[in-house]
Amino acid sequence: MSDTATLTDGRLLEVRDLSKYFGNVIALQDVSMFVRPGEVTCLLGDNGAGKSTLIKTLSGVHKPSAGEYLFEGELVEFNSPREALAMGIATVYQDLAMIPLMSIWRNFFLGSEPTKGVPPIRRFDIDHAKDVTREEMAKMGIDIRDPDQPVGTLSGGERQSVAIARAVYFGARVLILDEPTASLGVKQAGVVLKYILQAKKRGIGVIFITHNPHHAYPVGDHFVILRRGQVSGDYTKEEIPLEQLVSMMAGGADLEALSHELQSAAVEEHDEALAALAHDVEEVGGDHRE
Repeated sequence: MSDTATLTDGRLLEVRDLSKYFGNVIALQDVSMFVRPGEVTCLLGDNGAGKSTLIKTLSGVHKPSAGEYLFEGELVEFNSPREALAMGIATVYQDLAMIPLMSIWRNFFLGSEPTKGVPPIRRFDIDHAKDVTREEMAKMGIDIRDPDQPVGTLSGGERQSVAIARAVYFGARVLILDEPTASLGVKQAGVVLKYILQAKKRGIGVIFITHNPHHAYPVGDHFVILRRGQVSGDYTKEEIPLEQLVSMMAGGADLEALSHELQSAAVEEHDEALAALAHDVEEVGGDHRE
């Protein structure tokens, strides 16, 4: 094993001082983070923090402008998402890349259909596809009622589970989940968190992207906070309580600055509604600082 691999401390995927520029726009600057097998690294940040750019860089859509990308301690460079997937880095995006009117088993094997028969006459092995879909979903703790039902009839949490089980079945070693709980209710979000823990138990390194610390904290082992394209915090679960994580995500300094701006505008415009809003924002900031 190389010296570089030795220094990774069991890290499966790691980026060091990674930056991405689009012309004069700095989307990411000196971002460092990692994920180990059987651990969940939570990447937290509000809209515009750079999460999407980082996901696309990790998954091979973008090439980094600077910095190092390591997999199992070795430097890698991907020219396409297919190359990253072949290495075992699977990304489940919010839109899930599913066809609602197709059955669960067709979506499970979409683009990687199993066949049977002798070339050149081969056909889709439907029975095998259905059996595997049932088995893999059962491993995630889901008993499929009917693999022929359209995937569009499933709940949001169940559709996420199909995407996660599919990625795991096709050899994912690192599973990148892009805001999987963003559009779900409390119950369905809890279902997805359970599936994340199932993937973790199977030894997969999970990168869970979210803006909700309440969803991240129950399943996370490691938390990276991204703000304006830079890492503003990097903690293990033992190092940061939930309250502090929520406070950092809320942006106490930003809330204070916003409060001052609203107060100034209220004075200039003699607007009582703005003054009341400034007071409310100041109280929220005070609550997070306590």
